[in-house]
Amino acid sequence: MVKGVGGYPVWHAVSIRVVFVKPAQLRVLARLRQRLSVLYGKDQGEALLSRLDEVLEGRVEPSEQLGPRWSERDTVLITYADIVRGRKRSPLRVLGEFIHQRLPGAIGAVHLLPFYPSSSDGGFSVINYREVDPEFGDWEAVEALRREAGVDLMFDLVLNHCSRESHYFRDFLRGKGQGKDYILSGDEDGDWSQVIRPRVTPLFHEVETEMGLKSVWTTFSADQVDLDWKNPEVLFEFIEIIFGYIERGASIVRLDAVAFLWKEEGHSCVHHPKTHEMVKFFRDLVSLVAPGVTLLTETNVAHHENVSYFGLSDEAHMVYQFTLPPLLLYSLLRGESGRLQEWVNSLSNTPPGCTYLNFTASHDGIGLRGLEGWVEGEDLEWLVKEAEKRGSLLGKRTLEGGKVAVYELNVTYRQVLGVEGDAEMGARRFICSQAVMLSLQGVPAVYFHSLVGSGNWEDGPRLEGGENRDINREKLMVRELERELDDPDSERSWILAVYTTMLRVRRRTRAFSPEVGQRVLACPEGLFLLVREPEDGPAVLCCFNFREEPAAVPREVVEEIFGDAARVVNLLAREDELVPSDGVKLRAYGCAWLMSA
Repeated sequence: MVKGVGGYPVWHAVSIRVVFVKPAQLRVLARLRQRLSVLYGKDQGEALLSRLDEVLEGRVEPSEQLGPRWSERDTVLITYADIVRGRKRSPLRVLGEFIHQRLPGAIGAVHLLPFYPSSSDGGFSVINYREVDPEFGDWEAVEALRREAGVDLMFDLVLNHCSRESHYFRDFLRGKGQGKDYILSGDEDGDWSQVIRPRVTPLFHEVETEMGLKSVWTTFSADQVDLDWKNPEVLFEFIEIIFGYIERGASIVRLDAVAFLWKEEGHSCVHHPKTHEMVKFFRDLVSLVAPGVTLLTETNVAHHENVSYFGLSDEAHMVYQFTLPPLLLYSLLRGESGRLQEWVNSLSNTPPGCTYLNFTASHDGIGLRGLEGWVEGEDLEWLVKEAEKRGSLLGKRTLEGGKVAVYELNVTYRQVLGVEGDAEMGARRFICSQAVMLSLQGVPAVYFHSLVGSGNWEDGPRLEGGENRDINREKLMVRELERELDDPDSERSWILAVYTTMLRVRRRTRAFSPEVGQRVLACPEGLFLLVREPEDGPAVLCCFNFREEPAAVPREVVEEIFGDAARVVNLLAREDELVPSDGVKLRAYGCAWLMSA
């Protein structure tokens, strides 16, 4: 036996069709054959499967994933490789040391935003998928971060587009080389009226090639040219890339902007049936070579569209909870929890083996598409104006028919929840938002700038090549950050201390496992009450006050969950501090996680 993908044991140099393939794996192979036929036609399907067979040789994992894929200990830190910088060490080394020293026991995984050589869009315009940008470090530094910080890793598979500076695009311009047919070109005069995009820039850009002038697809920007997934060579290139990421330690692979993958004239070119088929293909592929690896789809769209990427437990293992960030923001700014209560109650059980990735902030902005059906019209306009008052810039997109709409708020979550003239109240409201996110069913993901309470980086969008999203992408000098964190009177210090306490408590509390359900209790508009009730452990009642005035959780509500004679403690206070018998008192934007003592 030898070590294969991700260190999994595999039989060496034996055809997977002949030796040790279990019935379940034969079924997966049959599905892969069918998926290749759906994607590329029956005529090519068999030949492509034979080629896939060669790629898989020596890589198939003989055992299957056993037990739950996640637990209460799974928490994700979203960060750029160079979000903290030192003067003498590579950013990846600095980041690893920061996590090791400041976040022990607080996180379980790190989402390293694209750390490959890139030309724009915060790393998402990839030049070379197989290299680490030398400005950040090298593959050894990536491995050191995983090992020394004691975390799992999430890598991005940026599969809709590549950089104009990539060798794929250079080959396309020359008309020869590996990538000469990788780039998606098209007829600008075709029927593209139904195309839905997340930008207002042109859909096509003309480029001069050695074969003459051609129009290339640019869903996101002129620097990001779309890949042609109708060409199976692109698929096999990305099969090798994803295998490489798994071999380099990726436990979670994030399929970036996957909703836009497959294009067809007369179609919206979002959520195409063949896009879903491609996600299913990657799910089956990963189940063969590394059954412990999780696939996460990034589809910033309305909730019903987003959850379609669960499929029938045959697509993504996880999807982002895109409705949460803007709806939670709206609720806290309004001081009303009614719509949040309704939305959480409306969430159906996820398919077996699937869960949500909950978050409030990321490297992008606060996307608004998740509000469709929940906050619209005048209420949505109010939210946008309130965000602008607090320093938010606006991202816009093109709708079907050419109309333009606000797509996202570009602002840090701490900044947009600020209270004018009262920094302490704003910080408490921000922590309340994070505690709600940590309480909901799913795996929580925390953006680095939320963890340390960053405000807007107003210089970012003004720099050469800057964009609105850079307001939330400041790179911090580690010595200056450490100085603030060591100051007990600084807001950063307070936020990090409170946040890491919540994370550590959450990771040792069974009720917060993604496998445990949730229910919302009826309560006044200014309160939000959520119960997590495991079958094999004590329940937790999560209580939140969404207003600046103190509030009380009635005694009868506590007794309903814990019984008349229950001894109840607040996990977010001292663990030996009993809750008063007459109910729970919550200060302005106060939080409590209640559990029987």
